[in-house]
Amino acid sequence: MINSGTALARLLKEKAGYDLSAPSISALLNDQPKQMKADTLDALCTALECTPSDLWVHTPTSMKGA
Repeated sequence: MINSGTALARLLKEKAGYDLSAPSISALLNDQPKQMKADTLDALCTALECTPSDLWVHTPTSMKGA
């Protein structure tokens, strides 16, 4: 279980060889990201041994003017 930003940073580095900045890790753990680089998503899935659908559920938003 990932219970801190430090633990996530360590896991990403060890399992995926990926460095993610402290502000980016904080945003992942505390907020809902509005965007994410494909490399970051790939590293998360590699480190956590999961797929993107294990991390996020798509919730469509209503389109204004539609």
